Amino acid sequence: MSEKTWKSVDSYFNNYLISPDPIMDNLLQANAEANLPAIDVSESQGKLLNLLVKMKSAKRVLEIGTLGGYSSIWMARALPEDGKLVTLEYSEKHARVAEKNMMNAGLKDKIEVITGRAVDTLPSLSSRGDSYDFIFIDADKKNNPVYVKWAIDLALPGACIIVDNVVREGEVLNENGDESVQGIREMVEMLSNEPRIDSTAIQTVGSKGYDGLLIAIIQ
Repeated sequence: MSEKTWKSVDSYFNNYLISPDPIMDNLLQANAEANLPAIDVSESQGKLLNLLVKMKSAKRVLEIGTLGGYSSIWMARALPEDGKLVTLEYSEKHARVAEKNMMNAGLKDKIEVITGRAVDTLPSLSSRGDSYDFIFIDADKKNNPVYVKWAIDLALPGACIIVDNVVREGEVLNENGDESVQGIREMVEMLSNEPRIDSTAIQTVGSKGYDGLLIAIIQ
């Protein structure tokens, strides 16, 4: 199977199962005009996150890695009236673009963007007593072990944790891979010995190529 086929299959399902969304289309255009990298989750993956938040009946969502706010908005739309999403973004430029996109989507009051290195801002969430029932990690992969450790500490019992881009076209098998691969492998090995969490990983193909997700539940 080719990437062309994967994209065509994504388009087929999206055309039937995801309603046209000018807000999201404009968001991606705004990201491109601001020269943000086109590494957002795909449309079908965004809808998956939306459905998972709904299935979990989540009220408090933490996202590590905002970029232009595409995945943030998909998840925030699934929250109840009293729900809140906190998203952490390293780049001040990306954060400004994301906040504008969130305002245009009518969700600025439901989303808090915190700018800075996540390894520095995560402790502040703990200090203010935050806890979350859904956590999505999609940032620099080399720090995935740190992010997952914090996610476990900040999670409520039964919380769901999703980590994106864990397959990397099969490079996860490479013991001598780059720092992103090493971060993923360290995270997986850490989780194999972590009694507080139950997890699995699935491989995916689609418009974003060949990759995968790690899915975990706090015990």
